[in-house]
Amino acid sequence: MELGSIVKFLENRSILVTGATGFLAKIFVEKILRVQPNVKKLYLLLRAADNKSALQRFNSEVVGKDLFKVLKDKWGGNLNTLISQKVNLVPGDITFENLGIKDSTLLEETWREVEVVVNLAATTNFEERYDVSLRINTIGARHVLNFAKKCVKLNLLLHVSTAYVCGEKAGLILENPYKLGETLNGTPGLDIDAEEKVVEERLNELQLEKASEQVITSAMKDLGIQRARKYGWPNTYVFTKAMGEMLLAHSKENLPLVIFRPTIVSSTYKEPFPGWVEGVRTIDSLVVGYGKGRITCFLGHPDNILDVIPADMVVNAMIVSMVAHANQPDMSIYQVGSSVGNPIIISKFQDYGVRYFQKNPWINKEGKPVIVGKIKVLSTVASFHRYMAIHYLLPLKGLQIVNTAFCQFFRDMHLDLRRRVNHVFRLIELYGPYIFFKGVFDDMNTEKLRRVVAESDMETNIFYFDPKSIDWEDYFMNTHFPGVVRYVFK
Repeated sequence: MELGSIVKFLENRSILVTGATGFLAKIFVEKILRVQPNVKKLYLLLRAADNKSALQRFNSEVVGKDLFKVLKDKWGGNLNTLISQKVNLVPGDITFENLGIKDSTLLEETWREVEVVVNLAATTNFEERYDVSLRINTIGARHVLNFAKKCVKLNLLLHVSTAYVCGEKAGLILENPYKLGETLNGTPGLDIDAEEKVVEERLNELQLEKASEQVITSAMKDLGIQRARKYGWPNTYVFTKAMGEMLLAHSKENLPLVIFRPTIVSSTYKEPFPGWVEGVRTIDSLVVGYGKGRITCFLGHPDNILDVIPADMVVNAMIVSMVAHANQPDMSIYQVGSSVGNPIIISKFQDYGVRYFQKNPWINKEGKPVIVGKIKVLSTVASFHRYMAIHYLLPLKGLQIVNTAFCQFFRDMHLDLRRRVNHVFRLIELYGPYIFFKGVFDDMNTEKLRRVVAESDMETNIFYFDPKSIDWEDYFMNTHFPGVVRYVFK
């Protein structure tokens, strides 16, 4: 593995990015434009019907974000000129062949010009409808591969997956590929074409029953969880991402392929500025709930490792791997996380959260600070169920016998609280495998990549991705929590 200048590699390069409005995709696009404005062209695939709607999405969901303020400060009024020259919006959809690109001239141009394809399109919802998740995360990966094979100048296909395709494995999890039809529990018979037929047959049944859209959605969500667990995966998301990896590994032929598996992606560490984050990401659902005073207990063993990696480190590693593997007809897998090099345990994360929000309480919409207390840590699912029963379900029983003018009010409140409790139980069912996750992710390939960058002594400050450099207390207290409060709290 040899590296020259990474910035030089990006010069005059044409790159196609799918899922261009996603969290990592935006950071990737901003980084390229900031460090190498002489990139030839960034083709950004957005799910849109036409150029007008693609432009609207790009302006509101990409460059309209605070993420681009450094670029705006640097370029001023010339930023629009830079973007018009370097960015080519591509309306399309990876769930279709040829990525759903209807403009034949644009389609031919991308096949003729694109040298690197970066597939960031995905649905990350753990309980997404199975038909939707299968189309995007699995069949979409096949469509991207087929498209990449038609790009005559192609140097590399980089596909972003997730480290949690491993399911609930424990111990050291290696950077190994999945074979077509491989399952986590040894159950035979996993066939991706057959999975498509299962979805089609179930949808036909529901249509014959004249089921409502709400019923169809619920049935498709249940089907996804059922199929995932049949073969050993805990949820629809990681199951469909694993099948996507299988298709790529099986059908790549001589195409240069890199599969990226980040762990829990958090706010930016340094660039373009510290603490930028978007949406309620995995661990941030707990941060938001606690900071707003809605969570008084936490489920998870205090000694378990929480594998977190800042988003800008993920993007930097992606860019470096592009340079390292361009035109190499092999497949490489990179697990990008911190559990081996710089682990943080759950109890530390909890402690940082309590200290931060006690010192910096959230100001609610009434203008009052939300006072939070020390969190109750529950280390087993059984203890969590007991806690919820004692503090929520048992007190609710008394509301049912109220016989006053407010009787209906109390009954409605009872039903609402019960729905909330059931919702929490559903979340525990979905996230439980990760709360009690006992694996650590081997990142030997990623470490080799870091060493190559260090040995080349080139641009190490621009493309940093070593989690050992992170002081977790400083990061969470002064970067991540303030970022979540600023960009996620409403």
